[in-house]
Amino acid sequence: MAQGADDKARIARQFIEAIPFSRALRMQLDEIGNGVAVISMPWSEALVGDPKSGVIHGGAVSALMDTCGGAAVMSHPEALAGTATIDLRIDYMRAAAPGQRITARAECYHVTRSVAFVRAEAWDEDRARPVAAATGAFTVERAGGRP
Repeated sequence: MAQGADDKARIARQFIEAIPFSRALRMQLDEIGNGVAVISMPWSEALVGDPKSGVIHGGAVSALMDTCGGAAVMSHPEALAGTATIDLRIDYMRAAAPGQRITARAECYHVTRSVAFVRAEAWDEDRARPVAAATGAFTVERAGGRP
């Protein structure tokens, strides 16, 4: 039996909020539904990779994009119950501006019996110039635990 969009959004939100790493990065679910997720996190001095420039570490951006991709898969209309990252390729295009919130948007654009495919993008306050772009593959766990 397929879950409703509201149920899937609630489950995805609980999933993100339950991950200690996501809470530590202060990730916030901004939008969820139909295979699309938008998650953001504030700039923090604790996440800076280069103290001289104040630029956020690429690992924090990577974690944001990975979490966003998983949330997109969980909200896909095919009643997916859970997921895990198989592969995530991230292209960093520029450093995020120090002090600015980072936002990621991921879309689960194709689902097979066992793999979901995702595209994602991350940006700071200048959405026209992405900080990073990603493509990924995630496991598919359907409702009821069957592949």
